[in-house]
Amino acid sequence: MILQIPSKVAVILDTLQAHGYEAYAVGGCVRDTLLDRLPDDWDITTSARPEEVKELFRRTVDTGLQHGTVTVLLGDEGFEVTTYRIDGEYTDHRHPAEVVYASLLSEDLMRRDFTINAMAYNDQTGLVDLFGGIEDIQRKVIRCVGEPMERFTEDALRIMRAVRFSAQLGFSIEEKTWEALKELAPTLVHVSQERIQVELVKLLVSAHPHYVKKLQEAKILTVILPELGEISQDRLKHLQALPADKKLRLAALLLPLGDRKAQAVLRRLKFDNDTISTVGRLIRWYDRDFEQGLLDMRHALNEIGDDLMEMLLQFQKYRHPVEEAKKAFLEVVRLGQCYQLKQLALTGNDLIAMGIKPGRQIGEYLQDCLALVLDEPDKNEKAYLRTYVETLQQK
Repeated sequence: MILQIPSKVAVILDTLQAHGYEAYAVGGCVRDTLLDRLPDDWDITTSARPEEVKELFRRTVDTGLQHGTVTVLLGDEGFEVTTYRIDGEYTDHRHPAEVVYASLLSEDLMRRDFTINAMAYNDQTGLVDLFGGIEDIQRKVIRCVGEPMERFTEDALRIMRAVRFSAQLGFSIEEKTWEALKELAPTLVHVSQERIQVELVKLLVSAHPHYVKKLQEAKILTVILPELGEISQDRLKHLQALPADKKLRLAALLLPLGDRKAQAVLRRLKFDNDTISTVGRLIRWYDRDFEQGLLDMRHALNEIGDDLMEMLLQFQKYRHPVEEAKKAFLEVVRLGQCYQLKQLALTGNDLIAMGIKPGRQIGEYLQDCLALVLDEPDKNEKAYLRTYVETLQQK
C-alpha cells in the first residue's frame, strides 16, 4: 500500500534513513490519510535519539525532550520527531512516571491508545499495521490496542478520546473498549479541566455532535458535567441542526442550565472569557422574539449587541423561523439606523459645548437621546437632538 505523504515529511524520513536510522510517519496522520482526510499535522517516530536527530537537521526546537521529542523546522512548518519509546508506570491516570527509549517500532506502537492510531508508514517498508487498524477502519470501529482496561487505566483521557474519535469519524466503539471506558469513567477526575475541555469541544464541533449522548450513557457526563442532567432528544436535535461552531453548540448543550450556571460551568472548564460571555448571552436571549419589525430590532440590537445578533438568529432558528427577523436586522444596518450610543449624532463634547458640565448628567442626556431615536430614527440629527436636550433642561 502506497500513501501520499508531504514532501517535507519525506525529506525528514529520507534523511533519517540515509543515516542508518528507522523512521516512519505515525499515528493520526496515517489514519487520516487512509480515510482520505487531510491530517492536521504529521508526526514521525524514529529509532534515532533526540540528540542524533538534532545533529541531522539545521533548525530544531526542544519541544519535549523528556518524552524524546524534537521538532524539526523546515521552512515555516514544524514536524515532531519522537524516538521509539516505552512508557513507564502511570501513577496519576494521565502521565507515565518515566519514558524509556525502545529499539523496535513494535514496542512504540503497542503503547498507543487505539488500533486506528497505531499504524506507521514509510515508502521503504510500506504500511505497518500490527494491531488490525486497517480492519477496524473498514469495520468503522474504535478499539483499544491490547487490553482496554490497561489502556484506560494508564491514561484516563483516552476514555473521552474514544468517544470523541467515534463522533469525528462516525465509528462505533468495540464492546470490550466500551465496557472498560464505562467502568473507568470515574477516573476522569484525575484529568485536568483544560484537557477535558479540548476533548469536549472536538466532539461538539464534529460531524456527529449528538454522540455527546454516549458520554451520558457511559456516565462520563456525571464526572465532567454533573450539572447537566439528562440530555433530551430535542437537545440532541438542536446540536445537530447548528453549524459546527464551538460557541453555538456549547450554548445548545448548556441551554437548560440558564446563562449564569452555564457560564460557571465554562469557567470551571477553563474556557476563555469571550466564549464564556458569548455562550451566556446566547442562552440569555434565546427566547427573545422579534415581532415588531425595525422598531423591535433596533431595541433588540441596543440590548443584545450587533456582535451577537447574527449568531443568536442562527441559534434560534431551530426553535422558530427567523427569516423576518434577519431581514429586519439587515435593513436596520443598511439604513444606518441608530441603536447604540456611538451611532448617535450628538456626542458628549457637543453637550459640553452647550455649557453642560462633564459628569453624570452628560450620560443621562445621551441615554435620553438614544431612547428617542430608537423609536424615531429620523430624529438622529445633531440640531434636533440639541433642541431636544434644551427641552429636557427646562423640565
